[in-house]
Amino acid sequence: MIKTHNLFNKHQKKIVTKKSLINFRKKNKDKKIIMCHGVFDIVHPGHVRHLLYAKQKADILIVSLTSDVHINKGIYRPHVPESLRALNLSAFEVVDFVIIDKDPEPYELIKKIKPNFFAKGFEYIESRNKKTEKEIEILNSYGGEIIFTPGDYINSSSKLINNSEPDLRYEKLLTILNKYNLTLDNLEEAIRSIKKLKIDVLGDTIVDSYTYCKMIGGQTKTPTISLLYEKKIDYVGGAGIVAKHIAASGNKVNFLTVLGDDELKKFVLKDLKRSKVNFNGCIDKIRPTVNKNAFVSEEYRLLKVSKLDNSQINFKIIKALSKKLASSNSNGVIFSDFRHGIFNKSTIEFFKKNIKSKKKFLAADSQVASWWGNILEYKNFDLITPNEKEARFALMDQVSGIRSLASRIYDKSKCKFLIMKLGKRGLLACINNKHHNSDSYFTLDSFATQVIDPVGAGDALLAYSTMSMIVTNCKVTSTIIGILAASCECEKNGNIPITKEDILNKIKDIKKNI
Repeated sequence: MIKTHNLFNKHQKKIVTKKSLINFRKKNKDKKIIMCHGVFDIVHPGHVRHLLYAKQKADILIVSLTSDVHINKGIYRPHVPESLRALNLSAFEVVDFVIIDKDPEPYELIKKIKPNFFAKGFEYIESRNKKTEKEIEILNSYGGEIIFTPGDYINSSSKLINNSEPDLRYEKLLTILNKYNLTLDNLEEAIRSIKKLKIDVLGDTIVDSYTYCKMIGGQTKTPTISLLYEKKIDYVGGAGIVAKHIAASGNKVNFLTVLGDDELKKFVLKDLKRSKVNFNGCIDKIRPTVNKNAFVSEEYRLLKVSKLDNSQINFKIIKALSKKLASSNSNGVIFSDFRHGIFNKSTIEFFKKNIKSKKKFLAADSQVASWWGNILEYKNFDLITPNEKEARFALMDQVSGIRSLASRIYDKSKCKFLIMKLGKRGLLACINNKHHNSDSYFTLDSFATQVIDPVGAGDALLAYSTMSMIVTNCKVTSTIIGILAASCECEKNGNIPITKEDILNKIKDIKKNI
């Protein structure tokens, strides 16, 4: 068993609260205290020299950290979450105490602690901004002094991160597990407990086709790509793969969708039967089964040709699907929305009202890959899983940091749990936005060791996070299991269902790496 707290206890005692620091100051009035403040996203040699110099000037060195929620150095910053930044600094012998400052600036902390000295980098000597002047004013009010440390070595966390982001996937995971008193063994137990469930999946079926070709040149007179056909492979995707993930986990799935009356319908039904997915949908004779055909040459996607009808399905079919949904005795319902006719603002509410039991877990994903959709149309759901692009589209916001973005989607949608997918950057989970602080969310990086095909990773996350929530009611556990499922999907070519064994093997790999 890997007990993550054993890895942290040695230094975590240095990470303290404002109250404990105030009490320490009252009991140690004779000791000289120096305080440093900053983000310390990536601790570099410049930081180390800054801390070493500061420690020489006093008996006690306190380092205060800017909380995640107040950092605005970039959309994805901080790269290292506050709990891990605090732990990094506490490992330095010269540092006596570390505190995560919940205020945007250290003014209140200086007033309460009353350090003898406040250390800043030498670059602030000439470029004294309003913040530095305010700090000096507070220090002067009780006889404190500002010290500027030498600048014989200059570096920048931002430059280091922009040049090459450090791989902290395992450190971030262990920090989260430690914070919520969880272990990797707990995750394994949770995965094994995903059984005897019945889940309704309502959404658009898509047949994803991959037409593999060989590039044989281009025309000289016209800009025409010349390809030699090699093979074509079809996969059931969209809401269909969400249903197949659930079936692959060994649980029952009731799949409500709409197919056209065509050859692809036969392919879908045969595939669903083979995958043990219960098809409980409708056939619409006047629309095609959605097909998206990507032409691929040497792993490059050259072109995608789609066959679909995005007009709303007729109300007769909507009522039929609603009736099927209402009569189901499932544990939860997933709305998998690709905006190909089933969902719009009015039908979402209509379907939701026809779910009889209010105890059923409700999850939703509304994708805006190529078509219009808005995750904010899914109000009061237990879980929503937009990606960053979908969140920005819903809020018409291209510039805010991801934490602010997730916080506002959480509030506006009135959801209970939000997982915002960040592509190769992993995800951000918003688990409770009551106080709008750093405890409201956490980030995790992807655990895919070799990305082959990232398409469909979000569907794996949606399926497994939903099932995990139903059996554990733990948002942290469900988020981790979701990203592990997504990471497994990235390592497969095409929309291949993920099994519980796949995720357990991924945890085994993580254990080896840590």
